[in-house]
Amino acid sequence: MRPAPTILHLDMDAFYAAAEQAAKPSLRGKPVIVGGIGPRGVVATASYEARVFGVRSAMPTAQARRLCPNAAYLSPRFTLYRHVSETVMELLHTLSPLVEPLSLDEAFVDLEAGGVPPETAAVRAVGERLRRDIREATGLTGSVGLAGAKMLAKIASEAAKPNGLVVIEPGTERELLGPMTVRTLPGVGPATAETLRRAGIHTVAETAEAGEAELVRLLGKAHGAGLYAMALGQDDRPVVAERDAKSISVEDTFEVDLTDRTRVRTEVLRLADRCVQRLRAAGRSGRTVVIKVRNYDFSTLTRSETLRGPTDDPAVIREAAVRLLETVDTTGGVRLLGVGVSGLADFTQEDLFAQIATEREAAELARAAAETAGDETVGEEVEGGRPRRWHPGVDVVHEEFGAGWVQGSGVGRVTVRFETPWSAPGRVRTFAVDDPALRPGEPLPLVGGGPEAAQSSDPAILPKSLSPEPEPSASSEGSEPVSGAEMSSR
Repeated sequence: MRPAPTILHLDMDAFYAAAEQAAKPSLRGKPVIVGGIGPRGVVATASYEARVFGVRSAMPTAQARRLCPNAAYLSPRFTLYRHVSETVMELLHTLSPLVEPLSLDEAFVDLEAGGVPPETAAVRAVGERLRRDIREATGLTGSVGLAGAKMLAKIASEAAKPNGLVVIEPGTERELLGPMTVRTLPGVGPATAETLRRAGIHTVAETAEAGEAELVRLLGKAHGAGLYAMALGQDDRPVVAERDAKSISVEDTFEVDLTDRTRVRTEVLRLADRCVQRLRAAGRSGRTVVIKVRNYDFSTLTRSETLRGPTDDPAVIREAAVRLLETVDTTGGVRLLGVGVSGLADFTQEDLFAQIATEREAAELARAAAETAGDETVGEEVEGGRPRRWHPGVDVVHEEFGAGWVQGSGVGRVTVRFETPWSAPGRVRTFAVDDPALRPGEPLPLVGGGPEAAQSSDPAILPKSLSPEPEPSASSEGSEPVSGAEMSSR
């Protein structure tokens, strides 16, 4: 534990939703929900205006629609989010060489390694300057926590939300943590919390009072001992600049359960190809192929096969995935499929198994997968240079009206709102889905993109007490749903 609060935790506020509000002037101050928009979709991020209605991350989209029917439901635009994240991470690297990203919108920073004096006033000044720099560079807001340990810094940033800064002075940890629920502590999920609840342990103070021996008895040696230390406010984990990915994987959730065995196999082949693309983009190879199958009743199975050496050969990974699929009964219906590769390495080795596919056969398999997948898969986004579907929230360009975004689509029509991050709220127009003047666009910069760019430097979200009353906004009712999302590679 450090004697000064020199560990900083940054968490961008409602990141995906805030980025969409910053990019779309008509949605500022209104409820926005980003995630899978189909009947089986899941909320990735909800704006603070939507959270007033009880919408939360990881909630089924269908439930969110019941709670907040007038929100704008948008498909994620990861190209935009990654660009903003890169800008934010560059700002963090100006503070210290030790930056540990946890996701696109969250990171730890070791300020002591960056030469910041170990004094509360100095680290607070750095945190405030960081918040101002992020707002100027991205138009978004972030919350900052400062403490002498990573766990406490994260708790502080959560307490600072939205758009705030909290410092936990060393020596005040136990007093601060005591009344908090045990779910506040890292590693305490629903199952652990239920085990502790049955033992009469509800708060962090009660966890510390139970003692290490009792926690070890309830949770096992490693988990119990670690939880006891954290309940005392003790966390000596260092900020690690490089967090090596353990696996790379992708998955899709389907709108309708897949019962046809050929279709299931085709989807596994397509997912294997997407996984290889991500693997090669990261410059990695792997030796263990994993498939994930979630059945109609939500039961989830995983199967894995370890090869003799690491590979990034699509034919090898496809064949292994298909072999694994043959060990799973899918006759009852499949709602989700995933393919992943673990045991990552920076080199490849010729596979020594007898592989069935030559390069020509592999190409034919890939072509057959694309043809069979058709319009029902998210992996096939473009055909002949034009999208098969116009997903709500995506960028478009019209030859006459310029840049805009899809507000909704269905019944052969697509509705577009023409506005940019630096413009006033724009007009809405409707076109045929195959209008030749309408084409996909690229995300526009949130700041600095036009003569009125200063407008977009206003925070995309406000504290609840300052947020305007939610107004009905463009909903994606009637739009075509999205059927999948990539699993995070950690």
